[in-house]
Amino acid sequence: MSTKDPQAFRVPKHLRKPTKSWVKSVLSDFDLEEHHFKLLISAAESWDRITAAREIIDAQGMTYQDRFDQPKARPEIAIERDNKVVFARLLRELSLDGVDAPEAPRAPRTPDYGARR
Repeated sequence: MSTKDPQAFRVPKHLRKPTKSWVKSVLSDFDLEEHHFKLLISAAESWDRITAAREIIDAQGMTYQDRFDQPKARPEIAIERDNKVVFARLLRELSLDGVDAPEAPRAPRTPDYGARR
């Protein structure tokens, strides 16, 4: 990182303290390009959303009563779920675990994916 612009690798202030620490530890352990850093920040933001949604779910429960007095899933359930998928995909793209990346990208799903024949 010494030959790169240090401004490009500035950790955003809006991240939570533990998330900032994680980003800084990744930056110290890995030599990232600028586009990798942007993926890392997106993963960190996604983790913060997961954490925020989980705090609300823990405090208020998984459901609420709608105007018809029917139980409905809290919106935070979807936020947590969606961001877990995003976080996992971003980590896979970053390949931080030291395992070599596959030689070819994954094939896209086809419309009949999982269909029985």
